[in-house]
Amino acid sequence: MKPKQKTKMDVSRATRWQWSVRAASVVGLLAGLSGCGIAPGMRMSPNATLPVSAATTDHAAVQLPVPVREIDVSLVQQLHDAPATPLESDLSPLLSDTAQPYVIGPGDVLQITVWDHPELDAAGTGGGLNSTPARPADPAAGFVVNSAGEVQFPYIGKLRVGGETTDEAQSAITKALTYFKNPQVTVRIASFRSKQVYVEGEVHTPGIQPINDVPMTLYEAVNRAGGFEPSADESRLVLVRGGKSYQVDLTAMRDQKISGSQIVLKNGDVLRVTSRDQNGAYVMGEVNKPTFATPLRDGTLTLSDALTQAGSLNNNSADAGQIFVIRGSKSTTPQIYHLDAASPIAMVLANQFELLPNDVVYIDGNGLVRLSRVLSLLLPAINAGLTGAVVAHE
Repeated sequence: MKPKQKTKMDVSRATRWQWSVRAASVVGLLAGLSGCGIAPGMRMSPNATLPVSAATTDHAAVQLPVPVREIDVSLVQQLHDAPATPLESDLSPLLSDTAQPYVIGPGDVLQITVWDHPELDAAGTGGGLNSTPARPADPAAGFVVNSAGEVQFPYIGKLRVGGETTDEAQSAITKALTYFKNPQVTVRIASFRSKQVYVEGEVHTPGIQPINDVPMTLYEAVNRAGGFEPSADESRLVLVRGGKSYQVDLTAMRDQKISGSQIVLKNGDVLRVTSRDQNGAYVMGEVNKPTFATPLRDGTLTLSDALTQAGSLNNNSADAGQIFVIRGSKSTTPQIYHLDAASPIAMVLANQFELLPNDVVYIDGNGLVRLSRVLSLLLPAINAGLTGAVVAHE
């Protein structure tokens, strides 16, 4: 029996059916695109809100509305005038201390000279031997102050000098030398070993810095450590004292006419200089080079700085009107800021909007890019469905 040949009517029906499937697919596609009403690619008003998922105590995800704030002059001024923590109150315990004369302590090495009696000097240099230390860590030749703050000196025995200045120790030794008539005594510290601070992080030579008769200010400590490394963040130094950490922002201090020389370090202080690589912001989306933007030497990082480090916007795919800054993404109350940079004037605002550590800058794609991406995802499925339908119909 010969197979039944398709008539023109059958072919016409198949063609109409195929076009019906295509039309239905296009309708579904348009419906899917219209469902992107809350995607970052839409044009939002300053008071728009985005639903963000958050986990509750029972691990169930809930939708929290997050307002999207427009970056304008008033917002930039508001953020600039409202720092997270007041600088003066945080640093007041540090700024209240003033430099004090150096006092002798255990471990210090004294050079005691009695004029016209060189034999007494030899007692402190090992009987006239070479007074130069064999190793840098060895103390200089002289009279070492013991743990009780006492020094052993000929014709005196043990004399307490701990907690005294060199002038006070000189006067005490002169009075104790009763064996001599009107002795002329000079006391100086040959090796400062009783007090020290530790400087770590982004400096050229981190390590222990002994406190001497020159006041150990914050600037002095950094200078003795070789100065800041190029990667140092001068706006986020940490001073640890007595189990408490103080955030030191040298940039903000300079703006407020406060000098780092006004902060005097004490024995046992730890000064940590953080790296700029720890305090940057993520730049992603339609940029030429997605990157982790790092702050400048003074610790500041504006939105325009971050975009510059990312190679600026991609001219072919970026929507300049849809630039977003997500702040506090790890918290339950994130903040989202929006900048319409379609106008070059808006970049003035970008140059004034300062980013915080771990901010996320996202640049959305334009409409053609989003349409192309959706089509690239849906067209393979549509073509497969059409092919399957035609085969089944045949």
